[in-house]
Amino acid sequence: MNSTAAVSIFTSRRRMLQALAACGMAAAPGLWAAPFPELRWEALVPADWDPMKSFQDLQKLAALPDSDPRIQRMYDRMRKVWDEAPTVASLEGRQARMPGFVVPLEGGSRGLREFLLVPYFGACIHTPPPPANQIIHVRLDAPVKGFQSMSAVWVSGTLGLERSDSELGVSGYSMKARRVEKYQDR
Repeated sequence: MNSTAAVSIFTSRRRMLQALAACGMAAAPGLWAAPFPELRWEALVPADWDPMKSFQDLQKLAALPDSDPRIQRMYDRMRKVWDEAPTVASLEGRQARMPGFVVPLEGGSRGLREFLLVPYFGACIHTPPPPANQIIHVRLDAPVKGFQSMSAVWVSGTLGLERSDSELGVSGYSMKARRVEKYQDR
């Protein structure tokens, strides 16, 4: 084989591989998409938000029994501050991957379609819910199986600033999930 023929075969093979690669990229753009960047729970809380400013008068209530009506009013006030917790506007539309625990809202034998993502085990179930800026209302286009209450997960999708209220807590964020995976430490 002469050098001209070898160059021609090499050039043809290279063009064929480039064409195949281009077809593959066009047919499966999700395969070539960048991974979702990890977002920490702390990023959901505005830097200037200090809920304790609203409770500087709590010291004088410390000695009262739980049955005192002033204690109930304090709990109601605390719940209001947490339910109205501010969000971070710059997170609207951001692609993110977040770890957390599942609190099911809508599911069934076909799988889970809607849930709250919370930062710690037991949130919204056995304890008062976290502040609204620490609860994400997750929605999926298609149900996913293999998850139950308090399953540890990674959720990847697009964040929104949508406040919603459920019997389990008020969420300050929403997420249109593209992936839900069992949690595995990296």
